[in-house]
Amino acid sequence: MARYVYDFSEGGRDMADLLGGKGANLAEMTRLGLPVPPGFTVTTEACRAFLDTGGEPEGMWREVSDHLTALERSAGRLLGQPDGPLLLSVRSGARFSMPGMMETILDIGLNDDSVLGLAKVSANERFAWDSYRRLVQMFGSTVMGVDAALFERELTALKEACGAPDDVHLAAGDLSGLVETFKELIHRETGEYFPQSPAEQLRRAVLAVFASWNGDRARLYRRREHIADDLGTAVNVQRMVFGNLGPDSGS
Repeated sequence: MARYVYDFSEGGRDMADLLGGKGANLAEMTRLGLPVPPGFTVTTEACRAFLDTGGEPEGMWREVSDHLTALERSAGRLLGQPDGPLLLSVRSGARFSMPGMMETILDIGLNDDSVLGLAKVSANERFAWDSYRRLVQMFGSTVMGVDAALFERELTALKEACGAPDDVHLAAGDLSGLVETFKELIHRETGEYFPQSPAEQLRRAVLAVFASWNGDRARLYRRREHIADDLGTAVNVQRMVFGNLGPDSGS
């Protein structure tokens, strides 16, 4: 049976065909002892199987679950646990760089309970609600297919109502209300609710990144850059490092 998931500690830069360029580089940096946030890569082979059949290959999710358990053990916390949750990023990583052409979902693991735990452990309520807002917005558009412009419209309306010139001037209470607005928008547009299960969030995010390989932008980019359509993309699942925690967070 094919193997579909590799920890960052198990690969290297010579495995780009299987792990994608980003996954191979993360593995190489991990091998060299550089301070890389831990994680794992779901392979291009898994992506190709998904694109061929329309469903995840047999055994893939079991491997993902096993690697997630190992990541939780090393982090000393569980994905989406109510008190001090482990949060993950899910990013594409093809063999050849395709910047901005495929999907990324951040803050996987946040829900109505864990956002409160994140606020407590970070001692920053605004940061926690801003992170949750970003997840609901990204997940809603990328995974659930809601028009991204609808989220931007609600965000713009809130800033105007609050007299906020930009996002950073919205308070925690404003962002908390925006999360509810976004969740209502998702339900109205799709008939589904934003998933509160961290495992469901992760699973759907991985499959959405696979599907984005065949998105219009990605297809046009590959045609322009003479990249083969049958390569597929890997998916890198990594512990979150936050750029919006404060003014000195580095992003």
